Amino acid sequence: MHLRRSASFLVLLAAVIPSGTLLAVDADPSNYEAVVPTLTPGSTLTLAAGTYTGNLDLVGLQGTADAPIVIEGPADKSARFTANACCNTVEIVDASHLVLRNLTIDGGGAAGVFGVSAKGSSNVVHHITIEDCLFIGHGGSQQTVAISTKSPTWGWVIRGNVIDGAGTGLYLGNSDGSQPFVEGLIERNLVKNTIGYNMQIKYQSAWPAGTELPTVVTSTVIRDNVFIKNDDPSPDGDRPNVLVGGFPVTGPGSENQYEIVGNFFFHNPRESLLQASGRVSIHDNVFVDAAFGALRVTNHDLPLRRARIYHNTFYSADTAVTFGSTASEGDFVAGNLIFAGAGITGSVTNEFENLVFDVSEAAAVVANPSLTLGEMDFYPLPGQAQGAALDLSAVTTDVDFDLDFNRTDKGAATHRGAYAGDGRNPGWQLDDGLKTLGAAGGGSGGGAEGGAGTGGESPTTNNSTAAGSGNLDEREEGGCDCRAVGSRRDHAWLALLGVSALIVGAARRRTRSRIERHLAGR
Repeated sequence: MHLRRSASFLVLLAAVIPSGTLLAVDADPSNYEAVVPTLTPGSTLTLAAGTYTGNLDLVGLQGTADAPIVIEGPADKSARFTANACCNTVEIVDASHLVLRNLTIDGGGAAGVFGVSAKGSSNVVHHITIEDCLFIGHGGSQQTVAISTKSPTWGWVIRGNVIDGAGTGLYLGNSDGSQPFVEGLIERNLVKNTIGYNMQIKYQSAWPAGTELPTVVTSTVIRDNVFIKNDDPSPDGDRPNVLVGGFPVTGPGSENQYEIVGNFFFHNPRESLLQASGRVSIHDNVFVDAAFGALRVTNHDLPLRRARIYHNTFYSADTAVTFGSTASEGDFVAGNLIFAGAGITGSVTNEFENLVFDVSEAAAVVANPSLTLGEMDFYPLPGQAQGAALDLSAVTTDVDFDLDFNRTDKGAATHRGAYAGDGRNPGWQLDDGLKTLGAAGGGSGGGAEGGAGTGGESPTTNNSTAAGSGNLDEREEGGCDCRAVGSRRDHAWLALLGVSALIVGAARRRTRSRIERHLAGR
């Protein structure tokens, strides 16, 4: 069924159409605020091109796994939401199985106004997909975040988005470890020119009770993303491009891990490209241009417990891989191709079959060892970067362990580095755009709507203490806070009004009232 009706008629339909009925609904800047609360499982709301000056309050929207609620704009992202100084632009409250797609979220340079936010310890928000959106104008301060979660969340998919120039691109979890981000799938995003982190996923203390977080072992998959920093200063402290924190030491979540696969990390003038603790699998990534160490695994807020680092390519760094601490549950460091001042340093115990060269030797091994985006090519020359077949039996439970950076099958795994081949690179040209995948792409794990599936001490780098801390000074850690969380409201009585003006006004007032009540009770 395809409906093109006024807001008042949509509210009437919400009262009489059974939940789960598939609805295709249109809205525009004049009426979307009244339409959004009427969405039911299976609804798809298509937003017209235009500038939306109100916020997008997603309160109580409960889809299902089989019938998510979808809110999408035109493919060219011409449905543009602009920030208001009072509030985060998109606030997700008490919602699940919800998809946002093809929207532009413009922060307008306002400090502390987040693009997408889910916050509050009592806020139950899970299985949220943010896909193919553009985030701009979130660089008002280092604390301004494009996508932020500050509530216990699970099953999020963040896919295909471009985040350009934010203070922090993605900040998932809370600074005190109290709001865990669990079972996420973060893939094929481009995050560049951030003041601080491209992305940080915070460490997790003991999980809060009564949240319905999945207690089976899960992974958060970080796959096929492009993470780029520039040379601009970070006034609140230098940050790695990406930092992931540890999991609870015991109890639910303690056996979870991060799987960091097929990403391109480029340029950091004052910090690492990636820092990790907890339980991590890091393979088939390309790391280029770090003034200090490219990859650092270490005790941080929580200990380093397990580190699998294999089939990565490193170019132009003081050190490729630094173990700042011993991985208490073991390590596996193999098959990497390294062009750096030093290869693998620190407390590593299971290191084998890595190739380490000086940066000056790279031209004899790979196609075009350059620091210029769009020109660099680290695909091996014919007959280069080869060795004995690598035994990967210890890592077969890892996501995509048998696929290289181009998502090509590794075969006997005789290659070294991120590419399983030699000669001409058949895959994506390293650049400052979204990573594209060829016919072999797609990989495994994670669906279109849902999570990735089952599956400390400060660093001592030779940069500042603030840089090594990996923590934001979160003066505005929840973003703008004039709205709140609450349960799904009953819209049926609105249909009885029968007057469009009253419906629009009532919908707006009820949303604000619930938000104010939540704030008062927090």
